[in-house]
Amino acid sequence: MFWIGYDIGSSSIKAALVDAGTGKVHKTVQYPEQEMVIHSPKNGWAEQDPESWWFNLCQVTKKLLNESEVSGTSIKGVGISYQMHGLVLVDKQMEVLRPSIIWCDSRAVKTGNELLQACGEERCINRLLNSPGNFTLSKLKWVKDNEPETFERVHKFMLPGDFIALKLTGTCSTTISGMSEGIVWDFKEEMPANWLLEVAGIDRSLVPELVDTFSDQGKLSKQGAKATGLPKGIPVMYRAGDQPNNAMALNVMQPGEIAATGGTSGVVYAITDQATTREGERINCFAHVNHSKAEKRIGKMLCINGTGIQYSWMRKQVASNSSYQELNAMAESIGIGSEGLRILPFGNGAERMLYNENRGARVLNLNFNLHTKQHLLRASLEGIAFSFVYGLEILKEDGVALSSIKAGNDNLFQSSLFSNTISTLTGTSIKIMETTGAVGAARAAATAFGDFSSLEESVQTDKQCGVYEPLANEQEYLEAYHLWKTDLNEYIN
Repeated sequence: MFWIGYDIGSSSIKAALVDAGTGKVHKTVQYPEQEMVIHSPKNGWAEQDPESWWFNLCQVTKKLLNESEVSGTSIKGVGISYQMHGLVLVDKQMEVLRPSIIWCDSRAVKTGNELLQACGEERCINRLLNSPGNFTLSKLKWVKDNEPETFERVHKFMLPGDFIALKLTGTCSTTISGMSEGIVWDFKEEMPANWLLEVAGIDRSLVPELVDTFSDQGKLSKQGAKATGLPKGIPVMYRAGDQPNNAMALNVMQPGEIAATGGTSGVVYAITDQATTREGERINCFAHVNHSKAEKRIGKMLCINGTGIQYSWMRKQVASNSSYQELNAMAESIGIGSEGLRILPFGNGAERMLYNENRGARVLNLNFNLHTKQHLLRASLEGIAFSFVYGLEILKEDGVALSSIKAGNDNLFQSSLFSNTISTLTGTSIKIMETTGAVGAARAAATAFGDFSSLEESVQTDKQCGVYEPLANEQEYLEAYHLWKTDLNEYIN
């Protein structure tokens, strides 16, 4: 018997098949092969059709079962990981009302700032552990203010993972972790922030039913079973945003532990038991998957929008016929500092750590007689790594102590140039683990069901497939980073 874990990304839908008895990974696939389209009707906007996620999930499920030669009748249940902060709106018939305003959309920045002023910064930081920012509630308020005819038809607002659970089960619900990522959770009262909804003019009835992160969140409906090829009646046992889920997949669950990802966006996610923050306008604090009123577990998240998407853009522009492994090798052929070429990778919407401003990317010191595509690739990876280090400095200012960092063996962390740069500049080891978000979601569902006594037991088959330790030539990296940071400070001040 097996469990399926889904990872609903903005680039593709990933699915993993995990053995219910051992936790071992049986098969992982993704669909579509090419990155899903992000529509941008206006500058700074980013939208996707939620129904396209559902179509691709059905396709990836069939692909997973076909390639693994596993029958749908062998599937015990489902776990869901999903792209955070998106807004999905449905009417009373549970039909989608408009395209989803996804995580990297910047249109609600002004709306979030107005909510912050109306509610008071101290109240927001002390109770929400965040400013409303450019997150789900602010996006909903934007729809209310700018698309009133659509807003009048809204029955429920959801996150992307809530929508997938709805399509699977026919039940509309969300989680505490999800509410906190939408900036609708009051950590002092441990309940939805009704006072914030009131200020925003959002009726409490638009909030879906709350369910526990690890729980039976609904059974696969007849329609869901027909569309996916899975058995009717199997449960959805787990749901979480991609960054809390990624940390859970890496067994980062306790205070002091840190997880990192380098996908379309880049994230450092640190666990603490303190529901406080001094950097609420530059980082975000969310209820981790194991958070409870009795035992607080807060994930302090530093997000950089323009990471993997910048490297993907660079690949399309200068080396479209090369694999990422070949790109990494070309970048490594150039020395530290890229012979003066520097890139600020902030071209994918409003950057939270830059005080929620959409500054755009910048290429500096380009010399037509010196620099090649290899330099562009090196400067691209260095700029992304430097932005991680800059973000880690902000986390340190908020009381996070760096011990070691765990990351999955995919995306940017497969580049030794990228990983060595971060490790050397922070003086911190980076452990690379053989797991993915989809695998973690499957194991979490199995644990919630009772197939494993704990998450620790479910990940016992994972292997550490690499570790990066700080290099001896730290000074060269520091000099390159300080030049980059000087450029950044001049750009944002």
